[in-house]
Amino acid sequence: MTGRPISPEPRHLPDRRIPPGARPRTREHALTVAAWLAALLVAAVAAVGCGYLLWRGVPTLGRALFFGDAPPLLAMAGLRPVWDGIWPACAGSLYLVGLATLLVLGPGVGCGIYLAEYAGPRARRHLGLAVELLAGVPSIVMGLFGFTLILVLRRTFVPQANTCLLLAAGCLALLVLPPLVVSTRAALESLPHGLRLTGAALGLTREQTVFRVLLPEAGRGILGGVMLAMGRAAEDTAVILLTGVVANAGLPAGLLAKFEALPFTIYYTAAQYQTEDELARGFGAALVLLVLSGSMMLGAGALQRVMARRHKGEDAWN
Repeated sequence: MTGRPISPEPRHLPDRRIPPGARPRTREHALTVAAWLAALLVAAVAAVGCGYLLWRGVPTLGRALFFGDAPPLLAMAGLRPVWDGIWPACAGSLYLVGLATLLVLGPGVGCGIYLAEYAGPRARRHLGLAVELLAGVPSIVMGLFGFTLILVLRRTFVPQANTCLLLAAGCLALLVLPPLVVSTRAALESLPHGLRLTGAALGLTREQTVFRVLLPEAGRGILGGVMLAMGRAAEDTAVILLTGVVANAGLPAGLLAKFEALPFTIYYTAAQYQTEDELARGFGAALVLLVLSGSMMLGAGALQRVMARRHKGEDAWN
């Protein structure tokens, strides 16, 4: 009589399995710590940079930084030249940013609307590639393009053509065109498709749906793109270096005149300063440029909040 073989008793092995949830929880904690460290690194770098600029720039703030020895009212009116102040550079930067914004606003927003609402797949692909290529052009190359354009005009149709405020603003407009196109397109494409169906159901034409329904809804995103473009135009130096900015040009005398700008003043002072006072004036100019850019960002945020309140039907001025 044969019996079934008796299987050996299983040995009691230690349970080495990781308790349920232990590894995901550890990984989650590690990712959280890494995210906190990354955020602290960004905040620390920004705090150190701004703190150092405030430390060196705040003591220079005053009437002498902007107007030097010239009377402020006469200098602001253009009746007295300013040789050792940054007021002409401040005025030139404001003119430059305003003119570049005027030049880029229509093409940038219009191209974004076309890509989001009207372009077919083939046109969207080709035009999107062109925008991406334009976004990858370095600013110094854009400045060389403007300088070459002037050389061509001088040898062909306009012998008296020269670098000027209008040329610099046009090159800056080309430089900030891609971000504005992309932000407008993204703001429109992020809207729910039900808005377009609602416009059609109400009997609105496609143009009426775009300009009366979609654009007001996407206004916050488009405005954010405009402010980012203005900030980029205010701080870029390489483009204007080859297209019209000079030192000690005074207030801009017109669209075809030379001009001064804060980024070039900072670069020129840092490279050519002879005394500590000139270096301190450069830190003051950098602080003024930082305040100017920060004011644009704060203004954009305030406008976005006002538009959001109006969209919700609240009183925007409360």
